[in-house]
Order: sequence, then C-alpha cells, then structure tokens
Amino acid sequence: MTSSDGPRVTRIVLATRNAHKVVELREILADLVEEIGLEIVGVSEFPDVEDVVEDGVTFAENATLKAVAVTKATGLPAIADDSGLAVDVLGGAPGIFSARWAGAHGGDRANLDLLLGQLDDVRGEHRAAGFVCAAALAMPDGRVFLREGQVRGTLTRAPRGANGFGYDPILQVDGDTRTLAEYDSEQKSAISHRGKALRALAADLREVLG
Repeated sequence: MTSSDGPRVTRIVLATRNAHKVVELREILADLVEEIGLEIVGVSEFPDVEDVVEDGVTFAENATLKAVAVTKATGLPAIADDSGLAVDVLGGAPGIFSARWAGAHGGDRANLDLLLGQLDDVRGEHRAAGFVCAAALAMPDGRVFLREGQVRGTLTRAPRGANGFGYDPILQVDGDTRTLAEYDSEQKSAISHRGKALRALAADLREVLG
C-alpha cells in the first residue's frame, strides 16, 4: 500500500504473550515486512487487552478465538496460533492441553517430564507423534483466514537440544536424527508446524494487505 507520503505501514498484532512465539512468528513473517510494509507488534504492547479464555475444543477454534478478540480490542489485524503435540498412542493427547498437561500453563519442563513418564513403557515403534498448529488472521472487517500445518516425528526418551521450547526437545523429526530443539532457528522455521501454517497464512496477508 502506498500514499503520496510514501509507503504505508500496516500494523499487525501477534495475539500471544509468549516471548518465544513472538520471536518465531516475526522470523517466519520477516519476508513480508518489507514486501508489503508490515509492523509486527506483540499484544503485550496493549496492556488493556485482556487474556482470552481458550475454551475451544480444537486448535482452530482457539486460534480463531484469540485472533478475533485481539482484533476487536485493538482495531488492528491480528494473528494468533494455537498449537500442541499430538501423540498417536494417546489418541492425539495432549493436544489442546499441551501447555497445561501437568496442570500449570507454561510449565514446559513439568509437562515434558509428565509425558515422558506416561510413555516410559511404550516401545519405540509406538512413539509416533506430531506437532499441529492452526494459525488465524482476523481482520477488523470481520474476515477470518485459517491455515494449518504439522510436523511428524518420534518421541525420544530424554530431551535433546536447547534451541526450542515446550516439547521441541523430545520430538525427533521424521527422516532426521535430530529433535526439533536441535535445529537452528532458520532450519526450524522451514519445517515446523508453525512455520508451515504461517507461510500458508502469508498468502492471505498478501491478498488482503498487499
């Protein structure tokens, strides 16, 4: 978008207070910043915006709830994602409860330790799992765009790697010997569930903001 005063910058709010996610989402969307003039800000810059109750029963519902609520509160386009780990032998759990599997939201190490303990006797061939991400873009005019991505792998028996958060250190990516936490940021963004969902959503951003 341009005007007589030069390029017009569009502000987009990332509907998360998770600092790791803010960094990751900014890296994934970096190509769009200059291309269509984006200023990406975190919802923490809007202290009056209340936390959204994530009471949906799917990743898509929760992502949409957050994006729509933040758009209504700020009057700006908002992007939200909801993601988690789905373990095959657990019927897709922890799923939407991934961040609070051990009872406290954001207790990464407690969540990870509890899950590993629950799977302690599960043989390697039954430890398949995958990260799932739903990303939603909500516009002030009421339009909502939703995209999904996933990355599959096998759960290790102990954490490996320091470049990640949540369950990243225990998902060994299919076709590789590394966990997601052993990838550098660029490599992770290229194959991660969040990267796939956000890159798909980038096409919608180009359409509505370009």
